[in-house]
Amino acid sequence: MAIKFQFNKTSLNDLNKQLKIRVNALPTLKNKESALRLEVKKAKKRSEELIEELEAGIKSYEYLSGLWHEFEGGLISVKDVELEVVKIAGVKTPSLKEVIYDVKQVDLFRKPTWYSDGIMILQNIAQLGIESEIYLEKMRLLDYSRKKTTQKVNLYEKVQIPGYQEAILKIKRFMEDEENLSKAGQKIVKTRHQMEEEMA
Repeated sequence: MAIKFQFNKTSLNDLNKQLKIRVNALPTLKNKESALRLEVKKAKKRSEELIEELEAGIKSYEYLSGLWHEFEGGLISVKDVELEVVKIAGVKTPSLKEVIYDVKQVDLFRKPTWYSDGIMILQNIAQLGIESEIYLEKMRLLDYSRKKTTQKVNLYEKVQIPGYQEAILKIKRFMEDEENLSKAGQKIVKTRHQMEEEMA
């Protein structure tokens, strides 16, 4: 990325301001990047833990598989999933607030006694599955933001900061050369005046 500048003090001051902004922002961006990297790992780990809990929960109820055929389909469904927004390192992420179930009325005198336990089991399994998906989405959002932050860190560190430093150096050298030429010109004029005075 070529930095546009002119060989004057105004341009030099502008470049110095831009350089200072980027140099000051860089540590904050690096901290944000490492915080996001850590949060991505946490969200991924939590999602995997929830999936393992879900699989373990399903396996632990396999011995009841014969009874599930008697269970009335459509007895329980997820009515709504309430989420809240939680900011992590400046990134808005979803967090599970509550899962609302729609449970149809069951006459427990006519149905087997394990029906109420079955409803609880299904709620628990659904909760684990939903929460796992939310953590996957959280991980995706955080990882996307981490990649963007990494790009910005690299842009500042490897392109813009060196570019501004180089442009500032060029302007300073130009201005020094101009000053030296001006002084040399003044010396030549002064010497000429002295020689003209001596001849006169």
